[in-house]
Amino acid sequence: MNIQPLFDKVVVKPLTDKEVTASGIVLPDSVSKEKPMEGEVVAVGSGKRMDNGTIAPLSVKVGDTVLFTKYAPDEVEVDGVDYLVIDEDKILAIVKK
Repeated sequence: MNIQPLFDKVVVKPLTDKEVTASGIVLPDSVSKEKPMEGEVVAVGSGKRMDNGTIAPLSVKVGDTVLFTKYAPDEVEVDGVDYLVIDEDKILAIVKK
């Protein structure tokens, strides 16, 4: 991947589960009405710039699985792969495995 987010931005690869109906039919992603709200962090910025000029480190790191608000991310495509760019404060939680 050839993208480096700035400051408090986080690049996430969305995780989508295949939807299966009760009768066992697998629905493609295009049928799903909900945007993915879970993803894997693939890159993080340097940190949030504070009012006094210092840089506060981010709480998430590469490899974390995160939950984020539904309409927070901006969608980007890099090398044919779709990614989401999210402000760290729009990330709701880190999923522990």
